[in-house]
Formats: sequence, structure tokens, C-alpha cells
Amino acid sequence: MRDARDIIKKPLISEKSTMMMEEMKYAFQVDPGANKVEIKKAIEELFKVKVKDVNTIRMQGKMKRMGMHTGRRPNWKKAVVTLEEGSKPIEIFEGL
Repeated sequence: MRDARDIIKKPLISEKSTMMMEEMKYAFQVDPGANKVEIKKAIEELFKVKVKDVNTIRMQGKMKRMGMHTGRRPNWKKAVVTLEEGSKPIEIFEGL
């Protein structure tokens, strides 16, 4: 198995993800080749919590323009992790 830090790239901090934390759901940017089982094991290893569910989403990179030149940001993968009932909340900056 790959290292947990190679699978979990960074936590996603936004208004929506902050509101989801009240429901014990956390969003992370993950390696595009990682599957749900690998993501679950990586989160449990890094943060010492029990994961109930993992939902993954492939995000399309946005088109960007600078004058007449156009380009695209890279595609990436997002994982929304739900923790077990009674599990301690994740301190986002603790494990990374």
C-alpha cells in the first residue's frame, strides 16, 4: 500500500466544508488514482479515527484565460469522509 500522505493531498477548507464538519463530514483533495478503500485506510492512519463512509467526486479543471491565451487547470479528485458516531472530530492541521 502507498503511504497515507501520498493519497491524501490536502484538506479542503471552504464555507461549505466547514458547515459539513458539524455533521462529522470532512472534505479532502486526494490522489486521482486512489480508491475508496485506500482513502479510508489513509484517513484512519493519519488522524486515528474510525471512518463510516467515503464518497468520491472527480472534479473537472476550470478553463482560465489570460488575454487571448486560454488554458485549463488540472482535473482533480475530491473525497468526502463521514466519521463514525462517537468518534472524535478531526483536527485538520494536526495530521498533515
